[in-house]
Parts: sequence; C-alpha cells; structure tokens
Amino acid sequence: MAFLKTILIILLVYYLLKFLAKLFAPKILNYAAKKTESHFRQAFDNQRPFEEQEEESVIINKKPSRKKADSEKVGEYIDFEELD
Repeated sequence: MAFLKTILIILLVYYLLKFLAKLFAPKILNYAAKKTESHFRQAFDNQRPFEEQEEESVIINKKPSRKKADSEKVGEYIDFEELD
C-alpha cells in the first residue's frame, strides 16, 4: 500500500509541476527577454554617438608596380617539337 501511495504522490507532483511550468513559463521567458533587451539597450546607449567619434585618416601606401622592361632578358625561348 505504501508503494502505491508513493507512486501516486510522485505522479501528482509531476503533473502539478508540468501544469505550473505551462502556466508560468511564458511570463518567466517574457521577463528574461525584457531584462536582456534592457541590458543590450543600456550597452548600446553607453557607446559614443556617431557624431562625436573622431575621424581617423586612413593612409594606404602601395608599392609602385614594377613593369618589366622589354630590354630585360628573362630567359631563353625553347621550341619543342613533337616526336611520332
């Protein structure tokens, strides 16, 4: 008899928790979403506004492209012929 009473209590607690989770889960998730939103909004507002940011100049130094002169001798041209 005690075994059945224990099983019945476990099932009752399980279904009660399941019901309460369905009842309160949306409210808990909504609260967590609002807290997260306020945290991100506060972090975003603490950043400097765009107008106040200093403009930084960007300097790009490119190496001048080397053009090969025709007078430079690169190598010797070898013409291969096919053998049958």
